[in-house]
Amino acid sequence: MKRIVVLMVVLMSVLAGCVSTQAERKSAARGALIGAAGGALISAATGGDIGQGAAIGAASGATIGVIRENGKERRVYRDNNGRRYWHDDRNHRRYIR
Repeated sequence: MKRIVVLMVVLMSVLAGCVSTQAERKSAARGALIGAAGGALISAATGGDIGQGAAIGAASGATIGVIRENGKERRVYRDNNGRRYWHDDRNHRRYIR
């Protein structure tokens, strides 16, 4: 069981390194917190290891949070200099590299 927990922590670290925008980081963190709480509750209710359930839930929640954020439809615009950008949830311009 300890191997699974260590594996989940490593996978969460790798996933966090792949997240590139602030919105993706926030969504991954929010998903990890919700997933950890849900995993711990389910493990406690079924008689499983609470720590292992929290680790699996956190990894799953972070993954779902990133996928959810990346799946949002964004309209792409061009400014006067020809640079492409999109608007985030707070209506700030985010330029595409």
